[in-house]
Amino acid sequence: MAANVKGDGRTTRWDEHRVARRAEFVQAAIRAIDTLGPDASVADIAAEAGVSKPVIYRYFADKDELYAAVGTWGADLVLERVITAVLAPATARDRVTAGVTAYLDTLAEHPAAFLLLIRHHGAGAGAVADGKTVIAAKLSRLLGDALRHLGGDAGAAEPWAHAIVGVGNSVGQWWLERRTMSRAAATTYLSDFIWHALSGAAAEHGVQLSELDPQPNVTPIRKTSQ
Repeated sequence: MAANVKGDGRTTRWDEHRVARRAEFVQAAIRAIDTLGPDASVADIAAEAGVSKPVIYRYFADKDELYAAVGTWGADLVLERVITAVLAPATARDRVTAGVTAYLDTLAEHPAAFLLLIRHHGAGAGAVADGKTVIAAKLSRLLGDALRHLGGDAGAAEPWAHAIVGVGNSVGQWWLERRTMSRAAATTYLSDFIWHALSGAAAEHGVQLSELDPQPNVTPIRKTSQ
């Protein structure tokens, strides 16, 4: 029994070490891609991490697995920042702007890495696709709660959420590739488009999204008591 416990302890420590090292190499990959572009090689990533290629391959089966981990990192980062921004107390219109701002600001921090992932070419595509599904599901729940609160048709929440994610993905790729306007301008145009699409569609169903605006001394997204 003692030997088994000892063995289990060693296994746990190795698992923790492996997770930590994989995270380090993912960060090295992001730095290498941001510096050298989407064509950064495993050798480039290893050099950035200060190790040899064989060390990288102890933790990732191949480049595809490494880039899939980068894809998971990117999707998680966007999800965390966008949802945090959208949930902050503000008017409904300002929440849309905050979410778009968080999204484009995040892309701008790691432009080459996100451009590689958004294009869905090769490695990381599955992780990004999964991430977009999770983001759409989160937005769908938020929209569904808001529509139910206002007495609207919550069935619209899921297609609207996926539409927002699709538009955001397309505009994000366009902006990273073209840079024909400032990030601030792109943020304004995209947030205006999403707000008017959402509020206009909701109005067709007899729902005014502006009624979600927080009132003094009232928890956001709750009506004042009558």
